[in-house]
Amino acid sequence: MSSVEPASTPQSNPFWTFSLGYYRGAGVSEACLELQDNCGVDVNVMLFLLWQATLKRQLGATQVKALAEKVGPWQIDVIGPIRGLRRMLKGNAPLLDKGAAELFRTKVKAIELEAERLQQEALYWFTQAGPLGRAAAPHAAARGNVASYEAAMGLSFAKKAVDVLIGAFDTAQIGAFAGR
Repeated sequence: MSSVEPASTPQSNPFWTFSLGYYRGAGVSEACLELQDNCGVDVNVMLFLLWQATLKRQLGATQVKALAEKVGPWQIDVIGPIRGLRRMLKGNAPLLDKGAAELFRTKVKAIELEAERLQQEALYWFTQAGPLGRAAAPHAAARGNVASYEAAMGLSFAKKAVDVLIGAFDTAQIGAFAGR
């Protein structure tokens, strides 16, 4: 990660802005967590691919695999342990009473979110050299990018979760065009 430098502040990173809004969509967080927990999906990579689709960019499996491999160590070695700690504190935290555990969990959650934002900064930086992939209509790019991610991982993602993500993507796209 040392070769990746921040390209923007959190307020000016359009990928982070997209992610915050999109993740609040109906069923999106649940679908993302299902894909993360059951299929090993890096939610930030998935969000990146959907954001690229809003820019009418469709990436191939080789490109997706390279991106996922570049940010994978951060996801595994940094975000994963923080997430594990946060989840452990939600249940039966050793040594702490429920109030203290929840207060600590809230602090850990903020650190996890910052780690997620930093990964998104790194992903955003990859776009600064020029457009990725090839031009495609947003819906086709979204479906294609998810399919490329599946191929890159050698997995089949849960169809219902993917359909929720694509449906929310389409709804967000309609909303974006209505505001123009």
